[in-house]
Amino acid sequence: MKSVLITGGASGLGLAMAHEYAAQGYKLCIADMQVEQGQQVVKDLNEKGAEAFFFELDVRSDEQWLSLHNEIAQRWKGLDVLINNAGVAASGLIEEQSIVDWQWILDINVMGVVRGCKTFTPLMKKKEQGSIINIASMAGLLHGASMSAYNVSKASVVALSETLRIELESWNISVSVVCPAFFKTNLTDNMRTNNPGVKKAVDNWMKTSGIQAEDIARMVYLGMEKQQFFILTHRREKMLWWVKRLSPNLLFRLMIKATRIQLKRTGGDIK
Repeated sequence: MKSVLITGGASGLGLAMAHEYAAQGYKLCIADMQVEQGQQVVKDLNEKGAEAFFFELDVRSDEQWLSLHNEIAQRWKGLDVLINNAGVAASGLIEEQSIVDWQWILDINVMGVVRGCKTFTPLMKKKEQGSIINIASMAGLLHGASMSAYNVSKASVVALSETLRIELESWNISVSVVCPAFFKTNLTDNMRTNNPGVKKAVDNWMKTSGIQAEDIARMVYLGMEKQQFFILTHRREKMLWWVKRLSPNLLFRLMIKATRIQLKRTGGDIK
């Protein structure tokens, strides 16, 4: 039976991926800061016949990552799939976003992924096989206004994933980076922003999206099976990414226009 570790697996996309991988016959480790919620997820999975355990993990803690590595090495003697999913969101114009918020989001969204990859790559190299799936965002490819800290964090995940794809190819370790746009999830629960209008707008975009977390989870699993590097889940944003690659100035003009409209709606600073 293959094994998967999912960070941030107690809710949102992480939870949806947990159920997807359980349905595919994987044994699971749900790693999350939400202890009660994570333990309930594991209980539900076990009652449905899956083999799962919970591990309390703050992705900012080197000590907890080491403890998790030792736990998985002892239980499973290796790891087949690592999904770095835990992440947070922040919004604000460059002069508004505090350095504290920058450090917070980068330590979770970037260094949390770095720590996961650094911790478990050696275990995968021993078996000379495995899959690493890093959850980024379309914000890592298309960089809209008022989201500089979030954009930078997700673009960093894309860059790290591209690097590891090259580094680990000869070890038969595949790397995928998932770049979804808006879908129904709990991303804004801990979002940091000085503009309540932005949070309201993001909530609305997620609620009105036709794509569910379960849809993304299915795409992640199928993309991993195909050893697909970019897993782009939204057709419209995928097309905009191609526009950016073929005509960057055209996309720039489109995004300027969209940003001005959005800032007017959310009460942001606009000239």
